[in-house]
Amino acid sequence: MGITGNNRQEAAETLALQVLTWLAGNDDVFPVFLDATGASATEVAKNAGQPEFLGSVLDFLLTNDVWVTEFCHSAVLPYDAPLQARAALPGGEVFNWT
Repeated sequence: MGITGNNRQEAAETLALQVLTWLAGNDDVFPVFLDATGASATEVAKNAGQPEFLGSVLDFLLTNDVWVTEFCHSAVLPYDAPLQARAALPGGEVFNWT
């Protein structure tokens, strides 16, 4: 899945929702996500449609290479798909410090 074109943010949001579904179904990782965000499962469900929240879902996944690999393997996606999706959501812009 390439995150390109006119529907770039929409595709990124869809992928982030896939990640959220994967997280929620993972009994080992979901509690870590809840602890890291400070959100309850109810708050996660309430905010699942917000692009900024979905960006934080991808930020969390991207902190651990094993999680990225496991998610991408389960979703049959290239390993760089979550990073591409993150770049398409608010706050995911790459900064150039030079």
